[in-house]
Amino acid sequence: MRDLLFKTEDFIFSYRVAGLLRHEDKILLQRYKDDYTAIGGHVLGLETHKEALKREFKEELDMNIGVDDLVAVGENFFTWDATPWHQICFYYHVHMEGENSFPMEGIVHGQDEWEDGTFELDFCWIPVNDLEKIHVLPKEIVPIILKKQENTIHFVSKE
Repeated sequence: MRDLLFKTEDFIFSYRVAGLLRHEDKILLQRYKDDYTAIGGHVLGLETHKEALKREFKEELDMNIGVDDLVAVGENFFTWDATPWHQICFYYHVHMEGENSFPMEGIVHGQDEWEDGTFELDFCWIPVNDLEKIHVLPKEIVPIILKKQENTIHFVSKE
C-alpha cells in the first residue's frame, strides 16, 4: 500500500497519525534539526490509525505499543523544504506493550525516509516541564500534552 499523501503543483497534502508516549515525567518526541514532533507517520491506504501507529513505532523504534485514546485532531499548515503542506494529523495517547528494549532515557539516533533519500532523526525523552522551552511542532500540541486532556481537542496550526 501507499502513503495517503498527494502532491499538487501548489502544495502537498498529508494524512498522518502520531503517538504521545509518556514515561514518568517525560514524553518521547522525535527531533529533526531543532524541531520536535510527536512520533508517527503517514497512514497507508486501507490502514487504520491503530495499525499505522503500531507499524510506525515498530519501524522507527523497534517498539511494540498499544493505542489508547484519541487526544487531538490537528489541521497543520506549514512549509517544509520550501513546499507548502496541508496536513491532517490524529494524535493518540500510546503505551508500550510486551517486550521492548528501547532505552527509557536519553537520545536514540535514527533516520526516516522522504522521497528518494533519508534524513537523520533523534528520538528524545523530554521532561514534560521542559516542553515550553523547546520548539515543538505544532505548538498547539504542547498545552494538550501538559493538561493530560481527557476530551478530544481540534486545533488549526499555521506555522
